[in-house]
Amino acid sequence: MADLAPLVIDSVTHLDTASRGRVACCASHGGVYAAWYAARHGVAGLLLHDAGIGRERAGVGGIFWLESRFIPAAAVAHDSARIGDGGDMLARGVLSNVNAPGSALGLKIGMSAAEALDRLLAARLPPAEAPGSMDEARRIIATDGPAQIVALDSNGLVGPEDAGRIIVTGSHGGLLGGRKASAVKADVLAAIYNDAGIGADRAGLSRLPALAERGIAAATVSAFSARIGDAMSSWEDGYISALNEPAEARGACIGLSTREFVAKILESI
Repeated sequence: MADLAPLVIDSVTHLDTASRGRVACCASHGGVYAAWYAARHGVAGLLLHDAGIGRERAGVGGIFWLESRFIPAAAVAHDSARIGDGGDMLARGVLSNVNAPGSALGLKIGMSAAEALDRLLAARLPPAEAPGSMDEARRIIATDGPAQIVALDSNGLVGPEDAGRIIVTGSHGGLLGGRKASAVKADVLAAIYNDAGIGADRAGLSRLPALAERGIAAATVSAFSARIGDAMSSWEDGYISALNEPAEARGACIGLSTREFVAKILESI
């Protein structure tokens, strides 16, 4: 199946059973959670977004996790294409990191995403073997007080039950394909994302105005303060790099720790 046209999608969460054996260009961050999710769906080769690389190089940790599973993968530079936009990654993306299986197929830093996909397709790769389960990606931080606080490694894990809660995510702060409806799936009280290095066209912050239109207080933590893809790192290590007007109206400001930001939201209720 790897000789079919590549999948070009805005998020790894759009992969499904039909993705098995395909080469994919996914505009998700290149962290371990995204890589695991792609491997779980049997992709044969993968391009992700380096999300500014950030703390402990978490933005590309996934492509090197895939290396240990012999899956060729690479990441495009955050300043070359918009995170959350697969079409833009294909059109403008330039590789910033390549794993060993990818290098063996001729992928290299500075290569265009389009050429890298062509090389992956030409290799006629087998589907990835499904990995084991990951640690729990959803955790309750606090249940008492005026609002529950939930940590979610992916924004895709938000459900209707999270309405009225404060969500702390490991996801990037970019809209998927620029679509406002992708911002968050529930009317949460407040939401925190990773700025993914902000990047091309400031895409790493594009959720914030979309959430402001819904009256949701939202902020990003710096990619260099917290590991992208790791909600608990956003909670324990994150510092606010950008926020929207509803968050400012509740007393928050740039430079707060995530815990201080959440405290401001709770105090404003």
